[in-house]
Amino acid sequence: MTVREYAARQVAGGFHFLEGPRWHNGKLYFSDFAGGKVYVLESNGRARAVCQLPNWVSGLGFTPADELLAVAVQERKLFRCSGPEGLEEVADLSGVARYHCNDMLVDECGRAYIGNFGFDMDIDEICATDLVMVSPRGEVSVVARDLIFPNGMARTADGRTLIVAETFAARLTAFDILTDGSLTGRRTWAALSDRSFATVGDCLGSGAALPDGIALDTEGALWIGDAGGRAALRVAPGGEILDRVPTPELSVFAVALGGPDLKTLYLCASPPLYSHDPRMEKKAVLLAARVGVPGVPTA
Repeated sequence: MTVREYAARQVAGGFHFLEGPRWHNGKLYFSDFAGGKVYVLESNGRARAVCQLPNWVSGLGFTPADELLAVAVQERKLFRCSGPEGLEEVADLSGVARYHCNDMLVDECGRAYIGNFGFDMDIDEICATDLVMVSPRGEVSVVARDLIFPNGMARTADGRTLIVAETFAARLTAFDILTDGSLTGRRTWAALSDRSFATVGDCLGSGAALPDGIALDTEGALWIGDAGGRAALRVAPGGEILDRVPTPELSVFAVALGGPDLKTLYLCASPPLYSHDPRMEKKAVLLAARVGVPGVPTA
């Protein structure tokens, strides 16, 4: 089967490292991870900062009351943002998250699913960790164990299945969602490599597609940011690559489907891992590509 390719254009630039894009109420929100700021992309194409966190920021989501939630990476906390300087702590995850917290999915009930690194990437040895859920009341619980760098997440349109990107396992894993938000029925949605990896270096050198941020479309395929490659990839259940958006000099770390018809794929792109220091250099860009299948609306 021929893999279709779509061309990307730059929408905005000059960021440290972009993560967590979310299409909400007709606008795109995204995090500048190492810059500690949350931005919204205005209709004039300019990015405006709407929230400043103490240090790094990653996953974003919105409550049923339309409040912006953001994950503080190093603090391992979930905050509610009420303006550029207004932060309210929702939950402290330091007792259950083994290392830095990362991406997040918030459902229409206000339940927040949050992943974490599980290990120090500077040490390189891969360790499994847990996926955490924060209830609308701020209660913290572990909903899945022994995941390898649980990262981007997507939920099927019927609200019954959660798909989690296990980045350094080169795998997408699915769970059934129970009525209380807990997870069961773990299974592999797509294996993008037949190998297991002991270190990040081994994983990056394997050539396998490494799913980071993800977005589900109405045909049941997933767009993934390939943290180890130079493209965004559209993946079918089982792992077949259907489409791609090449980004020759950059890796893609997160994606979102948005625009009025949900057919604009936004890509958070930066130089490859370990090739530069995003704390010191602003080389990250926001890209966009028009694709053929619309996304599934998100909360």
